[in-house]
Amino acid sequence: MGRKSREQRLAEQAERQQKQRVKDLKAAKPSRDDVARMTLWWLISTAWRRDPQAREWLTDARDELTDLLVAQGFDAQACGDEIERLYVEYRTDTPPFRIKRHLKRNQPPEDLDI
Repeated sequence: MGRKSREQRLAEQAERQQKQRVKDLKAAKPSRDDVARMTLWWLISTAWRRDPQAREWLTDARDELTDLLVAQGFDAQACGDEIERLYVEYRTDTPPFRIKRHLKRNQPPEDLDI
């Protein structure tokens, strides 16, 4: 039996990934991005609420994050601008994210035919 073609392997991979996404949706399991986004919002909003020196801490964090992103090849000015944009957006007491309506108040959806 020969090796599968690239197209066949990619098609099988896409099918496996789709099944995993449906399984995760049914289990109301957050993705890595969901957790990262909520963590970042929580850290920024908590710093603004609790710490009078938040701006200084966030500026230091921005500079260090920018250095890490520049080391990966990103533009320094674009990194700093994006981090500042997130600071402004995430300062709120309520997360500025779209509601995951399919979760129906933390309940798994009944039927997902995706």
